[in-house]
Amino acid sequence: MADEPILIKKYSNRKLYDSSRSRYITLEEIAALIREGKQVKVLESTTQEDLTTVTLAQIILEEEKKRKHLPVTFLHQLIQYGQSLQELFQRQLRSNLQALMTTQAQAGDFWREWMMRGWSPASRTGDPRGAPSEGSSEASLESELASLKESLQRLERKIEAVEKGTTET
Repeated sequence: MADEPILIKKYSNRKLYDSSRSRYITLEEIAALIREGKQVKVLESTTQEDLTTVTLAQIILEEEKKRKHLPVTFLHQLIQYGQSLQELFQRQLRSNLQALMTTQAQAGDFWREWMMRGWSPASRTGDPRGAPSEGSSEASLESELASLKESLQRLERKIEAVEKGTTET
């Protein structure tokens, strides 16, 4: 992530101005910046009040209008139980996001390892260059491919479990 957050000024006419690029910006563009790993800070133009949290919540709500992922019962409970439920949700969300990031890092490590081995399933047979060992056959390659598919499915299930944990909390 960037060291310095991108400064966004919010004017009384509700327009958002990106100071780093000297142009107006939309909520969708702010969301894209965040997805790229950038930090943003939103300030009210005249009072310098920090509106970052409110703006990010607005982005989430706008995206929810399009996708409708949050269960209504969860939203009712969030309002009903107020601060205590919000704190619980924030802790759980932080935990789930950390688990997702860890899983993504592990998947990246796995793929980098395969790339370094020459991206050949035969590299598991003992040859560090990825060349097929003597006696390898089409059947053994098919077996190795099936094993890789199974590993990929396990990884996908882990990611799905983490995603379900963040939306069903």
